[in-house]
Amino acid sequence: MSKTQGDEEKGIYGDSEPAVQVLPASDGDVHVDVHTKLYDGVQRNMEQRHMQMIALAGTLGTGLFLGSGKAIAHGGPAGALIAYAHVGTIVYCMLMGLGEMAVYAPISGGYIHFAERWLNPCFGFALGWQQVFSGIISLPTEIISASILISFWDTNFTVARQGGYITVLLILAASVNYLGVRWFGESEFIFSMIKISLIVGLIIAGLVVDLGGGPNHDRIGFRYWKNPGAFAEYHFTGNLGKFLGWFTDLLQAAYSYLGMEGIAIAAAEVKNPRVSVTKAIKRIFIRIFLFYIIGMLIIGMLVPYDNDQLLQSTGTAASSPFVLAFNLAGIKVLPSIINAGVLTSAFSAANSGLYGTSRQLYGLAIRGQAPKIFAKTTKTGLPIYALILPTAFMSLSYMALGAGASTALNWLSNLTSLAGFITWTVISLTYLRFKAGVEAQGIDRRQFHFASFWQPFPAYWTIFWGAIVILFNGWEVFTAGSWNASDFVVAYINLPLFAILAGGYWLVKRPKHLKPSELDFVSNIPSDEEVSYEEPPPKNIFQKIGNWLFT
Repeated sequence: MSKTQGDEEKGIYGDSEPAVQVLPASDGDVHVDVHTKLYDGVQRNMEQRHMQMIALAGTLGTGLFLGSGKAIAHGGPAGALIAYAHVGTIVYCMLMGLGEMAVYAPISGGYIHFAERWLNPCFGFALGWQQVFSGIISLPTEIISASILISFWDTNFTVARQGGYITVLLILAASVNYLGVRWFGESEFIFSMIKISLIVGLIIAGLVVDLGGGPNHDRIGFRYWKNPGAFAEYHFTGNLGKFLGWFTDLLQAAYSYLGMEGIAIAAAEVKNPRVSVTKAIKRIFIRIFLFYIIGMLIIGMLVPYDNDQLLQSTGTAASSPFVLAFNLAGIKVLPSIINAGVLTSAFSAANSGLYGTSRQLYGLAIRGQAPKIFAKTTKTGLPIYALILPTAFMSLSYMALGAGASTALNWLSNLTSLAGFITWTVISLTYLRFKAGVEAQGIDRRQFHFASFWQPFPAYWTIFWGAIVILFNGWEVFTAGSWNASDFVVAYINLPLFAILAGGYWLVKRPKHLKPSELDFVSNIPSDEEVSYEEPPPKNIFQKIGNWLFT
């Protein structure tokens, strides 16, 4: 295969020249249905260290710091631990396939474009717009969460003051993104450092307390695994209740992991993406094991699952099981520190959500699946109009100032929760087609910079459990005396929404479903030379350490 050079086009797509190359060389003729040449105006201004820290702690947030208490209460310490470990395997398997595709094609749109190119254009359209819709709706809730966290220190917290906090948070999140991807990467690097320091500190402090190092010198060990027990009963008694407690924790754990797939979106704007993304994907295991699994183990050792305060929902550090555990041990100084760390997490979620939603909308636009205006970039590579739309919807945060409006916003936010599970499943389905395509066209995956192991079994694992979660996430609605039409809609509305988007696109566009031998592995995929980047030599010991850690 040979490289074809695209013509430079200035204008609404910016000044950057598109890169087009066939990767990698094949032993035989490859039949491809080449896409229309795309002009990607974003620029690679994100450093490798930014990508590594986003991978390690980018979506680490309130789901673990605040929501993990509910997991202990519903499933017990063993049920919660097994659930978080199990979902960790599902996410890791999904990321292995996604990482292989993202390293092969580090281009705008990420997994949305992969679905459009290698699975079916209908799926790419439906997935992309569902993700944009989810991002637009969830952004205000992150800002609201951050404003509530500030109330932890404000003894005179009022509606007017919350409005002021929301305004400040909106301006800060928007400013970081409008300054460009380098500023976004730098901010997420700092936020990730804070979150990693917090969770590592909490794990160490929790272990010290468990071993009797707290003010009360009470050695806890695995006492609470024996009394009240390792598994909690949920809704029913006996083994059925314990199973349902574990399954409910499966859903809770999945919410904590959502967003890790965003690495593929950032691949289009990071330097040396084939090296950066490969390292980021390989380090995901460290994040899953250290932060989620060890974190849940420590929490389950410190707090009995029958403690009523595990189910409290203040929205501040008072809801954190870590705070409850340290209070039981007689440590009173940590709540403010934890609240500050969780506030950082909430703001980081809004910051990265704005970035991800704008890039998803941009990726749709450059492929003709969204209005063309959203494909416009500035000379510095900022997709300005794609950023303006989600920024405007962030003003829905002010709905929190009215009781009825706040309820409506929370309901809309819950509607988007299933979108994450659908995304994981579609990514793995896309990978199966990707793998079938490269094999049908005689492309050797062993030549790739990153080829995931044991495929296609990891993809099957994610698809199987993704389908289970999608089908049964609303199981509580069907228990005796629990029927609620609103809860049913919240649990399952995303399925018909996805079907309507995909079906509508097929009715209008009638795209051809390609055979594996016809899939496009050629157009707009940059060569190694076009995306490689030589890191400057370190000038001091700190830069040497940084290079060792992040490059």
